[in-house]
Amino acid sequence: MSRIALGKTVPDFSLPATGGREISLKSLRGSPVVLYFYPKDHTAGCTAEGCDFRDHSAAFRKAGVTILGVSRDTIASHEKFRARHEFPFDLVADGDEILCRMFDVIRPKTMYGRKVRGIERSTFLIDGRGVLRNEWRKVRVPGHVEEVLAAARML
Repeated sequence: MSRIALGKTVPDFSLPATGGREISLKSLRGSPVVLYFYPKDHTAGCTAEGCDFRDHSAAFRKAGVTILGVSRDTIASHEKFRARHEFPFDLVADGDEILCRMFDVIRPKTMYGRKVRGIERSTFLIDGRGVLRNEWRKVRVPGHVEEVLAAARML
């Protein structure tokens, strides 16, 4: 599958999510979607980012935007992570890296001196017609959610 590009329609996908749901982009048409990719449930940076999205979720809802967190973790891990931090949005399990490959977020990293493949923290804003409008790569958590919200309000 080729990498998506700004201004182009994002191909439909269907993946398992928290709450026993199957999430597809097609089912979300009509409203903007924020897909934020994060490396791992229950880690400091990923928790901070998820909590920032949680704390701004009412403003995103008011703007008509659906938030989805995406990582390679299992649904069981996602359910615990979501419940522990009271995330009011779904987390998508991408164990087969379908979305990770589509959005080209897998990068070589060094962890404890070893080379590993991991998710580069990234966020994508898709409009209600399914077109990619914004992307943020190599995300730094402080201030990021506010920037995404501002862009979403412009749609």
